[in-house]
Amino acid sequence: MESQKNERVLEIFFRALKGENIYIKKLAEEYHVSTKSISRDISGIRNFLSEHRELMQNSEFVYSQKDRSYILNSDEFLKNKELFALVKVILGCRCFSKEEILTLISKLKKFTTVQEKESLENLIRKEVYHYHEVKSDCKSIIDNVWKIIQSIEKKHTITITYYKMNRTEVKHKIKPVSVMFSEYYFYLIAYKADDKEYKPVYFRIDRISAITEHREAFELEKKYDFDEGDLREKNQFMFPGDTVKIRFEFSGLSLQAILDRLPTAKVVDKDGNKSIIEAEVNQGRGIIMYLLSQGSWVKVLSPQSLVLQMKEETEKMKSLYT
Repeated sequence: MESQKNERVLEIFFRALKGENIYIKKLAEEYHVSTKSISRDISGIRNFLSEHRELMQNSEFVYSQKDRSYILNSDEFLKNKELFALVKVILGCRCFSKEEILTLISKLKKFTTVQEKESLENLIRKEVYHYHEVKSDCKSIIDNVWKIIQSIEKKHTITITYYKMNRTEVKHKIKPVSVMFSEYYFYLIAYKADDKEYKPVYFRIDRISAITEHREAFELEKKYDFDEGDLREKNQFMFPGDTVKIRFEFSGLSLQAILDRLPTAKVVDKDGNKSIIEAEVNQGRGIIMYLLSQGSWVKVLSPQSLVLQMKEETEKMKSLYT
């Protein structure tokens, strides 16, 4: 009898862990015991959780007046608002295949309650149905990212088969040093295997169709260690280039949007609706594309090399409409 009771208590506990509502009367009928027996089982579970609070991540067996049942609450469960926010970010990045998205969402839903799973499904059903991933040349972004991360940890050189912007297929032997994510794409940052000057090169991971890891290991001097935080602060566009301080005039509607987009940006002067902004950025193609996207709201003041590049680009654009 005692062993049957223990088995019943374990079954009730595991059902609660899965997110099921625990109804005393229903379980009494299912196990052919009295409601008092089920109540004692629940009391035993509650006592166990209380005595082992740290081990059980502050889980509690609580009574829900709304559902007239017991449910398991845990610090480890994601609240619906937290889960909704995470899923929205994953859907918005568009870098994963639909199959990968469905798998990720399904696994995330296991960390919440049954009731909140249903609510979440109703909130995201249409967005999942209409989800479109960005075109990719690899079978799995997740697999590619993980292979590269492992090579970085082991400091092993790799050879990648890569599609360039013009769709030419090339191979590169490289020393991988970092993986970053920005606007729909994961990026691999690496040094060419035979580059003695250690100039970083950027590869979109979705364009890598094959990865071969070599046994050959590499070591980097400390000065060539990659600082992802510094890169994210100064280069939001994933185009290589030297760090430079730029100065420009902004007269658009949302100054905060500029400051958010360029983390190093600061307002150094203000005249009416015009703000003078300085920022440290990578002087690559990315910053030019971004500043041009602001149209006549932006006027670049320095450095002169960037002023000339902006002039040249706007002249080319103008010639398209004459």
